[in-house]
Amino acid sequence: MVRKERIRDARSQLRERVREVGYCLIEGVIPAGEVAAVRDSVLAVVPDQRNPDAPANVGAVSGLINYTQAFAPFLTEPRLLGLCKALLGEQVRVSFTSTIVNYPGNERGKWHADWPFNQMNAGHIPAPYADALIHLTTIWMLTPFAAENGATLIVPGSHRESNNPTGDNGVEMFAPLAGEVSVEGEAGSVMVMDSRMWHATTENAADGPRVGLAIRFAPWWLNLDVLMPGTDERRRMVEETGLKENRVPAVEPGVFEALPEDVKPLFRHWLRRN
Repeated sequence: MVRKERIRDARSQLRERVREVGYCLIEGVIPAGEVAAVRDSVLAVVPDQRNPDAPANVGAVSGLINYTQAFAPFLTEPRLLGLCKALLGEQVRVSFTSTIVNYPGNERGKWHADWPFNQMNAGHIPAPYADALIHLTTIWMLTPFAAENGATLIVPGSHRESNNPTGDNGVEMFAPLAGEVSVEGEAGSVMVMDSRMWHATTENAADGPRVGLAIRFAPWWLNLDVLMPGTDERRRMVEETGLKENRVPAVEPGVFEALPEDVKPLFRHWLRRN
């Protein structure tokens, strides 16, 4: 009973931190002895599956779950999934699985907020948007994240703004901002942040790659069809308009069936059977 109360207290603290500050860090989501295997599996995917539109010296892969499932068992780590459910509701689901590998020499990225708040996406909530947490971005550190190797840069508190730099709000996209923080952590740690948070990729000045996963979570009611090729929403909003949008392919049936049973509920909405 005491242990359960401590878990509830810790979860409550993390939940309030995300609500108030915009992010939190959960250490050891992937145990130290298992991080290397997950990292190696992700790096093995990048050469063949890299998004050709990714910036130079950046290895980005969308729909990562179809190419490696090494990270899947950790999606239901109790602290992580418990926090996501506390913030988004019991029927939380995964909206994106992707990797971002920053190799030495990558350039700094723009300040932005993630989908559906990025105003450059076809499917976005128009600014000024309401002050409501409706989507979570989690950054998984498969190598240590430090300022030297390009740890994610954020502006704590920016999640409470009604716009972000992608919406022409007067903020220079590449300029240093007051209060910006480099989120650092050990391999195996996961940063959880409100997707409204202003954040940016920074330069990797180290000798090796900075390897991370970007896995996002959504409540049951958030429409994700604009992200998936083959849906009417994507045809109407992306293909017929010529606008840009993220691409999240359906989960292959064989991949879905091989997932751990407690992970399947997070992906069943991405499963399309002929």
